[in-house]
Amino acid sequence: MKMKLYLPAAISLAVSFMATAGEPTAFELVKAGDQYVGVQSKDKVIQIRSTKSFASLTPEIWFIVYYDPNASFKTVQVKFGAGQEMDVSYPGPFLGLRTDEHNPFDPSRLKVDSNRAIQIALSQPLLKNLKIKATQLWLEHGDTGPQWRVKLWAARLDDPYKSARIGIVILSATDGSILQDGLHPGSVD
Repeated sequence: MKMKLYLPAAISLAVSFMATAGEPTAFELVKAGDQYVGVQSKDKVIQIRSTKSFASLTPEIWFIVYYDPNASFKTVQVKFGAGQEMDVSYPGPFLGLRTDEHNPFDPSRLKVDSNRAIQIALSQPLLKNLKIKATQLWLEHGDTGPQWRVKLWAARLDDPYKSARIGIVILSATDGSILQDGLHPGSVD
């Protein structure tokens, strides 16, 4: 009898532990990256991007691009893999340097982290019957403020071991609202 009472509690505890033991979020990596850049660049993020995820829906490789007024092209980039710093570099000209995209994000406006952006993208009704296999994310400046661009891949119907790109969901990084839905679930055929 006691075993039946403790089993649900043990399962609940294990599930909650697994949910928090995953990869760090993009905003957590910003804080971690602060220790690899100069004081003039701390928290002055102008872009966050990942590579395509593999083996899970959370990307493991992330690039955090900071504004650096002392660098030749005004940027310093910290690359992370599995939550660990891999490289610090000073990339060439940043494409947004001549627009407002070189301005750092206002941290107080960033309310939706990468893990939440993935959840919001996956909650789209068109994805209900698909097996999503991978994601790729960008935090960038948009017309209405900071936005997440989430690219998605799903299992192909003819070979579930292969995936097909099914489109992009763009959502606000301030409130999580969907700004653009460019999904094409028919791509899995």
